Amino acid sequence: METNILKSIINIKNFDKYNLEEIYPPESEMSSLNRINSVGVGLEYFIKDSFSNSFEELDKIAIHSNILSWLGNTNNPPDMMIKNGDAVEVKKMESKSSIALNSSHPKFKLRNNDIRVSDACKNCEEWNEKDIVYAVGIVKNKVLNNLFFVYGDLYCAEEEVYNRIFKIISQAIVRSDLELSPTKELGRINRVDPLGITYLRIRGMWGIEHPLDVYNYILKDYAESNDESNLFNLNALMKEDKYLSFPEKDRFTLENDKDINVEKVKVKDPNNPAKLINSILINYCKK
Repeated sequence: METNILKSIINIKNFDKYNLEEIYPPESEMSSLNRINSVGVGLEYFIKDSFSNSFEELDKIAIHSNILSWLGNTNNPPDMMIKNGDAVEVKKMESKSSIALNSSHPKFKLRNNDIRVSDACKNCEEWNEKDIVYAVGIVKNKVLNNLFFVYGDLYCAEEEVYNRIFKIISQAIVRSDLELSPTKELGRINRVDPLGITYLRIRGMWGIEHPLDVYNYILKDYAESNDESNLFNLNALMKEDKYLSFPEKDRFTLENDKDINVEKVKVKDPNNPAKLINSILINYCKK
């Protein structure tokens, strides 16, 4: 089975259910879903089901494994990878606030040489670089009422921008007279106390603004669609050439759905805001 983000959008619209607890009850066979409230596992399953159109299937894991080469883990990006397709990072929010990325900086692309990517993920299929989609969901009282898909190359700067900041800070720590240990983090300071038994880990905690705020200049025409009083709002944003790379039949299905708007927009280049990138904005609203 081949899949992509356009199929995902159609599947979400047709499924038309957004209460994650009802879709994935705690007593279901998917025991990991007992963490739904703490880490957004329910939203991750929702996104996986949207790509595989398996919302109402019982053997979800087998179906997911047919279309996904990586099913994710709790400590490393991404949350899933489509076989020969995009990587997806899922972020669950309770409001339109900034997004905590923790120790992993924003990803323009997902690259195989990224130290944050696990070896198992690097070897799950043959790949060097993948487009990455951020799936940002706002879940209130266990109901998904806003979902924003945005590709990293419209949302994040190139990796060197973030690495430069990391290196400046870590080099400043190295130049100090503190006792340090090798680490993938910003630093680890040993023997902080007189007994020499305490250490301090220095970690980078990255965050990024919510797409609804970042792209408010192109979403103004959909202000009513994105109102929090609606039952469900979906936006998807990608470069125009990315959109045109998807199968024509999927684009045709999307563009001929009377409830879905597909519009050409111009988006600020995250590496140079003076430059505008031809892009596609997809919007679906259920009132």
